[in-house]
Amino acid sequence: MNGFPDDFLWGAATAAYQIEGAAGEDGRAPSIWDTFSRTPGRVRDGDTGDVACDHYHRWREDVAHLAELGVNAYRFSVSWPRVFPGGVLNREGVDFYSRLVDALLERGIAPVATLYHWDLPQDVEDAGGWPARDTAFRFAEYAEAIGEELGDRIHTWTTLNEPWCSAFLGYASGVHAPGRSDPAAALAAAHHLNLAHGLANGALRAVVAPTARHSVTLNLHHLRGDPEAVRRVDAVSNRVFLDPMLGRGYPADLLADTAAITDWGFVRDGDQTVIAAPLDALGVNYYNPTLARDGDGSPAPDSDHGHADGAATPFVGCDDVAFPRQPGPYTEMGWPVDATGLTELLLRLRREYPDTPLLITENGAAFDDRVTADASGGRRVHDDRRVAYLRDHIEAVRLAREAGADVRGYFAWSLLDNFEWSHGYSKRFGLLHVDYATGARTWKDSAHWYRAHLAEVARR
Repeated sequence: MNGFPDDFLWGAATAAYQIEGAAGEDGRAPSIWDTFSRTPGRVRDGDTGDVACDHYHRWREDVAHLAELGVNAYRFSVSWPRVFPGGVLNREGVDFYSRLVDALLERGIAPVATLYHWDLPQDVEDAGGWPARDTAFRFAEYAEAIGEELGDRIHTWTTLNEPWCSAFLGYASGVHAPGRSDPAAALAAAHHLNLAHGLANGALRAVVAPTARHSVTLNLHHLRGDPEAVRRVDAVSNRVFLDPMLGRGYPADLLADTAAITDWGFVRDGDQTVIAAPLDALGVNYYNPTLARDGDGSPAPDSDHGHADGAATPFVGCDDVAFPRQPGPYTEMGWPVDATGLTELLLRLRREYPDTPLLITENGAAFDDRVTADASGGRRVHDDRRVAYLRDHIEAVRLAREAGADVRGYFAWSLLDNFEWSHGYSKRFGLLHVDYATGARTWKDSAHWYRAHLAEVARR
């Protein structure tokens, strides 16, 4: 026994703005990341997603790479401003995703579609963005429209990717688009993202195939450290989404911790019933644990979730919490490598939310990858540290399953090197190296390892 059932989902993941490019092409409207990345000083080296990996034009090649890897699932995101600009269905944008989904199905790869991976249409932000209640309803309209178009072919629908980042990096610390620093707005954004999830879940269930699965993906912080610091950060980073989405409502300690910032008057009667729409799976994105200490609110040097470079803290209501640097080794992001945190996180979810199936929807590492020539003159990327990272974290998932965690899938982040948000193109997470000047894809040793791992799993 290898610890993984035959129907376990093995995949790779990407996000639209990070790989597609084709900004402004075929009716795509601007997103907040178009605006943010073109604002001087916001993104390293002034990089934008205008071209990215040119996946919009090279998608057939990328699907072929997925098939060669041997994955049975592919997690991608749909670009809201590409398919539903101005609240109107854009046929050219929809057709792009329809062709992609059909090509995946032809190769036996289950399409796992995320509806929101941070690329809010700029006109929606101009009308108030996520701090505005109306955005939740506009998102549900978009979800229904794309559900009607692709609903007969998608294996799993994911409403939101990492709403913590959307709310708190986008509206509290301002290190992500739209770059606002307003703690009260961030808390309102968190609630309206929760509401958007619930509304979209209901809208999708009304129009898609009854066999489709419904999920949401959270970047849950696995916290260690001083008990009071851990409690405070856990409330505003994890339970602010977990508890209402899984039917428990907003935690009382969260409301108390943030009472000086907002009275939570944006929560209306009936909202929490909508938010607690049934889920078939909870997506978990994990990269590293977080250390929280009672202190003076010093920044976290090992994570861009901290308030580096003078930015405000994203951990609203936690100004007295410090985030010390953790022991290494570290990835190029400065994040500590610690696979034990993934096992511990999954077992926590099993204990506290026992009836919720889990998917690892992102897991990976950035390293300083270099292309070299092999003996035959071909291109090769030796990334032994990523191979070790993936091996150890997959083993962490196996151990969690062995201890009773109901984990049903694992998606490596990412299929391709890509636009890494405020870091531009300076960080590489991909199984495949991308030459940004030419678009050429080169398999890294980690891609060869992952293919061999999947082949071995299939043989057992």
